[in-house]
Amino acid sequence: MKGSDQTKDNLPSWDFDYPWGSFPKPSASLCLNTLDFSDLWDEEDLGVESAEEEGTNSSNATSMCLKLPPVPPPLPPLAPPLPPASLKGAAIRCRTLKLHWRELQSLPPLPRMTCFGTQTIWAGLEPVHLDTNRLEYLFETKGNNTTCNVICGRWKQPSLSVLGVKRSNIITIALSSLPPSRFLPPAIYSMDSSVLDREDIQRLQALVPTEEELCLIQEAKARAPHSSLAPAELCLLTLGEISHLSSRLQLWAFALDYDTLEREIAEPLFHLKLAMEQLAASQTFRCILATVLAIGNFLNGCKARGFELSYLGKLSQVKDTHSRQPLLHHVCVLLLQLYPQSSDLYSDITAVTKAGKCDYSSVHSNLVQLEALCKASWEQLKVLERADEKRKGGKGEKKKKKKGGGEDEVAAQEGSLRHRLPNILKECEERSKVLRAVHRRVINRFHSFLLFLGYSRAMVTETTAEDFCKTISNFSLEYRTTQQAILLQRERERQRENPGPNTPAARRKQKQISTQENEEQCRLEEVLKTSESSRLDLSLPRNRRRRTDQGSFSQKLKW
Repeated sequence: MKGSDQTKDNLPSWDFDYPWGSFPKPSASLCLNTLDFSDLWDEEDLGVESAEEEGTNSSNATSMCLKLPPVPPPLPPLAPPLPPASLKGAAIRCRTLKLHWRELQSLPPLPRMTCFGTQTIWAGLEPVHLDTNRLEYLFETKGNNTTCNVICGRWKQPSLSVLGVKRSNIITIALSSLPPSRFLPPAIYSMDSSVLDREDIQRLQALVPTEEELCLIQEAKARAPHSSLAPAELCLLTLGEISHLSSRLQLWAFALDYDTLEREIAEPLFHLKLAMEQLAASQTFRCILATVLAIGNFLNGCKARGFELSYLGKLSQVKDTHSRQPLLHHVCVLLLQLYPQSSDLYSDITAVTKAGKCDYSSVHSNLVQLEALCKASWEQLKVLERADEKRKGGKGEKKKKKKGGGEDEVAAQEGSLRHRLPNILKECEERSKVLRAVHRRVINRFHSFLLFLGYSRAMVTETTAEDFCKTISNFSLEYRTTQQAILLQRERERQRENPGPNTPAARRKQKQISTQENEEQCRLEEVLKTSESSRLDLSLPRNRRRRTDQGSFSQKLKW
């Protein structure tokens, strides 16, 4: 508690006249939402160059301030001592391939203490004992072998390229985001999502080679067997060796996308079901229909029992001939007068607004497409099962392999998506049947709801769910806007008649009263300050009064 009180006392007083860069640095922990950066050091505010200058100028001071870890052991030798036999044969040593790397000649200590230590990673490596004779045998150069040029990066012979420039550029751009080509076949066979994600599968679907492209690449390779292929051609040749590549990628993509495809169909249906429930339960909606029906029957001089709800969108277009107010305005006034507890309607039917933004014709087509994909995926799985059995040598060899002790490989296969694909497709088929039943029942309920609203059977077949919901949603938005405008106008009139103490009119009136009181006070003070003789104004007429007792008084004075 004391610490918190001290921090409260030490809080800076912010002055907005100062520029942005003049604010003091915060002392709070370095946390951004759920990301914790509090393990960063204060010394890491300095860059590498400034750290080197600080280390050279004040190396003694930094060594006093920082507690360095114990001194590491001396540097190990760079290479183990060669046996005597190799020393004797050094004169006749064979030439080996050279690794053209950039050597680090000197390894100075780090300019300051860091979270990685004070020495480089090379200083802590342990020496490795090598079989130099075997290495010399394996990497011996034999004359002018082209392998040396490959290692050195000096392959001067141009690579084979038979694809068009546009196709080659597309493949090269896709390869920059994909793993190396040699990792693609095993990942595709096992459908390993840790190697290839959904975006990678989409890229590979665009790279599936055609028979013509494979023929061109194979013919070029046959004409120049010692030449290397360009990256684009090599990728297509690698993908062409995978049997039923398109089917595998389609199956993989379908297994990953099924939840999304199902959600795109189920959510609009759920919005429509909830919209019908909200409209049926809304008392404000019933009051609006009753009011509009009563007004229409009076104006038309008839006794209609209902009207098509599409007319609700035209209430704002019909205006009276006296004040030119729309009919919707008068409907709102009547509802506020007759049903003061009614709501703004828009907030009661939020699902109608969501359903009005959906396209239910595309929902039906998506459902049909999803069912076709389920059926096609099942057929593709049967083809892949037969192809994989041939590739692995048949079921008999597979059982022998399992009995032979390849338990780790079998467990890895059972955990892969490829092994779980039959169960996934069966589940998808069951869910698609449920989705079909949901779609059928929701649409049938919508037709029943239109009949509940008084629509004829011919009108039911012509009315779509998105058009109906959009009409009701737009009307509810107009109704809320009109109702808010009426309530705001009434509030202003009430404040104008009975202004409160904090309204602008009340403040102006109070100011006028205070100024009048001040003027009267000033006049009174001026009167009090003037003398009694100066108070009489001789220019003004004076009241004259005859004294009746004046004669008697004079008579009393006579002797």
